[in-house]
Amino acid sequence: SSPEVAESAKLFENTFRQVNIALVNELAQISNKLGISATEVIQAAATKPFGFMKFNPGLGVGGHCIPIDPIYLAQKAEALGAPAKFIIQANLVNEQMPLYVLQRLKELLDGNLKNKKICLVGLSYKADVTDLRQSPSLVLLKELQNSGANVVFHDEIVKDFNEVKSAPLTPNGFDLTLVAIRHSNLAVDKVIASAPIVFDCTGSIT
Repeated sequence: SSPEVAESAKLFENTFRQVNIALVNELAQISNKLGISATEVIQAAATKPFGFMKFNPGLGVGGHCIPIDPIYLAQKAEALGAPAKFIIQANLVNEQMPLYVLQRLKELLDGNLKNKKICLVGLSYKADVTDLRQSPSLVLLKELQNSGANVVFHDEIVKDFNEVKSAPLTPNGFDLTLVAIRHSNLAVDKVIASAPIVFDCTGSIT
């Protein structure tokens, strides 16, 4: 009925995804503490034939819509005196996921990432694109570097980043390989052979 309604519909659609991704990302953290599989929980919940929409946890959200549009909506709402606490909290949950994953990696590597050889698989914000905008992989890459890890990246589509080339998945070449994004042409067998520990943020490999 108006440009305002059309624009709000788009903002709300992206906010809907941001909120639900945040919910499953929290479920992933809770499930880890419970010692159960978040993927199995979600798959079981998805057998309900109505009232449930499946979302999967991951390293965070990226791109030009989901991490940004909810902020527009929240800022406008708060400027008008309307609460946007739910939206703001969802943004915070997804923004902190790379730091949560960083802590998980520390635990897997005896509490210290310094000088550990780590391969980060997938730099783009989603599968089968070269778009790096707001990619949580870049946040994690920087945090790994700040932690003293010897970190490289492997990406079949993003061939280079900051003048650094994508590294090959050499057998037993790393202490840990982390799969942030799984492109459709990812050689899964090479990922598994590349390190004794494979941390899969996509829930599709391990």
